[in-house]
Amino acid sequence: MMEENELCFPHLNTSCKKRNSSSFVLIHIMLSFISVLTVILNLLVIISIFHFKKLHTPTNLLLLSLAVSDFFVGLLILFQFLLIDGCWYLGDNMCNLYLFFDIMITSSSVGNMVLISVDRYIAICDPLHYLTKVTVRRASVSIVLCWICSFIYCNILMKEDFEHPGKFTSCSGECVALKHYITGVVDLFFTFIASVTVIIVLYVRVFVVAVLQARVMRFHVAASSLHKSATAKKSEIKAARTLGVVVVVFLVCLCPYFCVALSEQDYLFNASSGSFVIYLFYFNSCLNPLIYAFFYSWFRKSVRLIVTLQILKAGSCEANILQKDVVK
Repeated sequence: MMEENELCFPHLNTSCKKRNSSSFVLIHIMLSFISVLTVILNLLVIISIFHFKKLHTPTNLLLLSLAVSDFFVGLLILFQFLLIDGCWYLGDNMCNLYLFFDIMITSSSVGNMVLISVDRYIAICDPLHYLTKVTVRRASVSIVLCWICSFIYCNILMKEDFEHPGKFTSCSGECVALKHYITGVVDLFFTFIASVTVIIVLYVRVFVVAVLQARVMRFHVAASSLHKSATAKKSEIKAARTLGVVVVVFLVCLCPYFCVALSEQDYLFNASSGSFVIYLFYFNSCLNPLIYAFFYSWFRKSVRLIVTLQILKAGSCEANILQKDVVK
């Protein structure tokens, strides 16, 4: 007979077997570090864009939405502590709720990446009409629709799981969803294949146009009459390059997640391979603010103002965070 300490629920004959590993302590430390860092860094992004009015641009609102989803990812990492040994102890209903938020945040993150790609595509490929096509209002509406669609999508995807909790579990202590192969393929297509295809196509186009514009600017930047427009184009290209890095890192962290899902024909959240790719995907939410800190001077300045509590001063929200010197 199997030893009791090898079972998730020793008193149940249908109990799942615990995952044996000598690195549980290391995994606990790693997840704790990633969780805390993800929550803090994304909270800084949220406060920065929300507080400083100069940062209320369509592009930054998309970054704000992405930071919100990344912030919740940081909180969801805490639930991974319960799955380190391969056992889920909170019951089928809590399992479904956890997976619902996990899938919704994943789909909203992908949606935000698509919106960011569309934003950069219009900014680089159709700069003359960017200000009229992409406004704060339209960006806000797009973000709200993205989250609403993610919510509805997850409800449809997990309808059977909520109607029959534990239907797809093979043993007590397992937390799985989307056991049907067809459902998994549909989710794979909409969340991964279709979205990633759109992102890649748009950014390939952005890259080609940005290279051509950079070459043109080299010939015309000396002309004083074109200096201002050249500077604006250079700023847009820099933003496209920065967000391109965000998109590439996102794809690198996301691809293994869905490759495992496709190979296993389901989403087994307590499998060893599944755990690794989930950790990798979660780590992406920690990387995004670090990318902003490296490329965006306004983020570094806003963090300094937040940490020094200068944002508590009257009128601090009006500070021109985009200028070199915002501290008086």
